[in-house]
Amino acid sequence: MYKFICFTIIALFTSYTESNLPAKEAIKYVPLGDSYTICTGATQAESWPSILTKHLNEKSIHTELLFNPSKNGYTTQNLIDIELPKFDKSDCNFATILIGVNDWVREVSSTEFHENLNYIIDHVEKKISKRRIVLITIPDFGATPQGSLYGGGRNISKGIIEFNEIIKSEAIKRKILLVDIFLMTQGMKGKPDLIAADGLHPSAKEYALWEKAILPTVADLLVE
Repeated sequence: MYKFICFTIIALFTSYTESNLPAKEAIKYVPLGDSYTICTGATQAESWPSILTKHLNEKSIHTELLFNPSKNGYTTQNLIDIELPKFDKSDCNFATILIGVNDWVREVSSTEFHENLNYIIDHVEKKISKRRIVLITIPDFGATPQGSLYGGGRNISKGIIEFNEIIKSEAIKRKILLVDIFLMTQGMKGKPDLIAADGLHPSAKEYALWEKAILPTVADLLVE
């Protein structure tokens, strides 16, 4: 009788504690950016945000890609005007930000780019913790066959490096995690299998390489 009572108490206690443990927060993900985030040149399933979501779930980090508001050609101003209102209406608690290539192509000054980038990060930080934000550097599109057509005669690599230094400086100042894919993207040069059919954007294979670089940082961040 005594053993039965003890067993019952232990069972009830175990049931109570398990049922009252705080549920692990589900990750609600929104990637903010341009063609490099919507992944022009690949299918939705081949986009790195989709692959990232899949791999996070495989690591038992329950993640839902709420939507991907990024679009080909978007600048920081487009992100502010079009993407952030959609972001605000969501219950997002994790975001990646990869933006800036089209600012440089359209000859937006580094000062204006910096101001817009600060606005975007400030805005996102009002909704979610900086511990749930990951910045990603701008790829070097000059490594693609058609890239030079969009450089306006300027040194593409040098220009993108300048913008990336701004992104890196904000990551350091704000203590936000950053994934630097710039050097990796220079590896597209002379490799047709890493370039999309348009000769400008990465192929699905290249986007998958980006995801492979991004995944460890994001996984470590989200399990903390």
